[in-house]
Amino acid sequence: MNHPFHASGGTAVVVGASLSGLMSALALSHIGMNVTVLERSNGKDRGGAALPVAEGLLRRLMGRDAVGRTLPSGPQAWADVHSALRAIVETDSRIRVRTLERVARVDQDEDAAWAVTEGGEVVTGDVVVGADGHASVVRRHVAPDRPEAMFAGYLIWLGIVDERELAAAPWPAQLAILEERDYCLNAYYLPGADGSQAAGRRRLGFGWYDAGRNDLLRASGAVVGDVVRRTLRADDLTEATYRALMDEAEAIWPDPWREAILHCLARRTVIGTPVGEYMPPRLSHGRVCLVGDAAHVPSPMTGKGFDASAWDAQALAGALEAGRVRGDVGGALRRYESMRLDDARELVSSGYAFSRSFARCGSPARRDASGHR
Repeated sequence: MNHPFHASGGTAVVVGASLSGLMSALALSHIGMNVTVLERSNGKDRGGAALPVAEGLLRRLMGRDAVGRTLPSGPQAWADVHSALRAIVETDSRIRVRTLERVARVDQDEDAAWAVTEGGEVVTGDVVVGADGHASVVRRHVAPDRPEAMFAGYLIWLGIVDERELAAAPWPAQLAILEERDYCLNAYYLPGADGSQAAGRRRLGFGWYDAGRNDLLRASGAVVGDVVRRTLRADDLTEATYRALMDEAEAIWPDPWREAILHCLARRTVIGTPVGEYMPPRLSHGRVCLVGDAAHVPSPMTGKGFDASAWDAQALAGALEAGRVRGDVGGALRRYESMRLDDARELVSSGYAFSRSFARCGSPARRDASGHR
């Protein structure tokens, strides 16, 4: 069925201003579309998370529009990447970001697609792009038969600390992947807040995989049934949980990672992210499509989630640009799906073996919800 564009440049509504939403907005602006981004919060706080950034990412998203704009390659703090992308988006005259706009549902007809906010406003475009994360509202429209990302059976404790605040030595030069006592730890260096990668001015980040505190996740409402609802914050954790984590970190992890973990726990700057996974049956429906974690949620152990989101944004823009020539939105989004679905499913599948093996390491009886063995 033919779904024509309303204007030569076209319009898009992007639901979510996380990384995939911002990258999609930039890519769609680059092909001449006017983009409205609806974001439920007025800021993003993912201070403990980190991700690898590919060389030349902005150039691939923005083409010539990226001249003079940089995003450092290599491991980066999530918050730094988000801030850099948001700063670039805010200078783009084709993109408008509206914060504190919670989307209740999306819908479409032959002529347009739209997002309806919780306040009742209808925001319309030629396409609606769901970039609203693992608990996507837009996914309910695209894949109503499989709308939820499912809990993988474990969480990750995340933290970042300035290297200069730590005394431990010697300093390892590379990423550390450690396994001890049914735990796994990924630890890495990140540039300092000023971008420096010089020793002593960097930051240390870690992801501590823990399959033994699922009772805590359920008691706090972070996991409901088999569905991940939210991240654990400082107020969700009892002193007993902090003490149990500190005792275990002291006993099993080597420095400098031990000191970094203890530093974050002592200052209550650790967050606990329940791991969800989502295998997509489809990525589009008519004028509505999904990108990033709304489209596919792999285990973070794959290390490829951010790359996949960037490829989604590029593929979506390429498909819509070609579809505009033919005047067919629905066909363009089906083409986007054909370009990305197999790779997305392969990525999610690649994390299943780790998740199934690791989740078995944590017995529900091993600890109670207070954190005690």
